[in-house]
Amino acid sequence: MRKIRVAAAQLGPIQRDEKREAVVARMIALMDEAAREGADLVVYPELALTTFFPRWYHEDRAEADVWFERAMPNEATAPLFARAREHGMGMSFGYAELTPEGRHFNTAILVDKAGAIVGTYRKIHLPGHDEFDPERTHQHLEKRYFEPGDLGFPVWRTMGGVFGMCICNDRRWPETYRVLGLQGVEMVLLGFNTPSVNSQKGAEAHDQRMFHHRLSVQAGAYQNSTFVVAVAKAGTEDGHHLMGGTCIVDPDGVILGEIPHEDDGILVRDCDLDATRFGKETVFDFARHRRVEHYGLITQRTGAVAPE
Repeated sequence: MRKIRVAAAQLGPIQRDEKREAVVARMIALMDEAAREGADLVVYPELALTTFFPRWYHEDRAEADVWFERAMPNEATAPLFARAREHGMGMSFGYAELTPEGRHFNTAILVDKAGAIVGTYRKIHLPGHDEFDPERTHQHLEKRYFEPGDLGFPVWRTMGGVFGMCICNDRRWPETYRVLGLQGVEMVLLGFNTPSVNSQKGAEAHDQRMFHHRLSVQAGAYQNSTFVVAVAKAGTEDGHHLMGGTCIVDPDGVILGEIPHEDDGILVRDCDLDATRFGKETVFDFARHRRVEHYGLITQRTGAVAPE
C-alpha cells in the first residue's frame, strides 16, 4: 500500500481588488486545516492568487501584466511555502506566469514536502478568444493573455508516486489524460475556474455544466486508471459566477467525495496509489492492448474532416 492523504483545497471567490497577501492568508488557513486532518498534499485551484482576470478586456495587453507573477516563490507567496515546509506537506497551485523572456502562461506547480518546486505545467488547451466580443454575455480572453503551454504533459516521481498536472479546460480533452497515462501517472492534480454559464450558450443549465465536468474527470480517471484531484475556485467573483465541483476521483472513476458548497473549504481523502495497478495491468494495459497503427489521425489532423 502506498497511501497519500490528499486535501483538495477549494477557494471561494477572489474579488478584483483583493490583495495577493490576503489570498495567501486564506490558502494558509486551508493548509493548516489540512494539516490538522493529517494531509500529505494540498491542491489549490487554477489562478489561485487572483480573480479570474481573463474575463476583463485590456485594450493594451501589457496592462494585464499586473495579474502575473514574475518569480515563484515571491514576496507574496513566500509565507505559503514556509508554512508548507513547516507542515512537511506537498502542495500544488496555479497562477499566471510571466517569464524572464516576457512570455505569458497559465501555470501550475508541484512542490514537494521540503518546499522545492519539482514540477511545472503550462496550460495547453486554452479556451475562449483573443479580441473583445460584444456578442458574448461575458468575455473569456485566455487566448489574449496566455500562450499555449510549451512543456507538454510531463509527470514527476515524488512523494512516493507518479504525479501529473493539468488545468481547467485540459480536463475536457481525452488526450490530456492519455499522454499522462502513457507515462504511468497515478494521480492527476487539476485546478479550474469554470463559469457556470457558457458565454456562447447562455441557456445551458448549470446541472449540465456540472455533468460535463464530472463526466470528464471520471472518464479520464477510469480510462487511465489514475486518481484525479479536481479543485475549483467557486462562487460569485466580481459579479460573475464560477461553479464548484471540487472532487476526488478514484482509478475506477468513482467520486470519493465532493465539496457541496462554493466557499473556502477542504476535502480530504486517503488514496492508495497501488489501487491504480489493477486497471493498468488489465483493461488498460496499454502495452498489450493499444493499437497505435490505427491512431494516426490523432496527431496528423487537428480539425475534423467528414467524408465526401
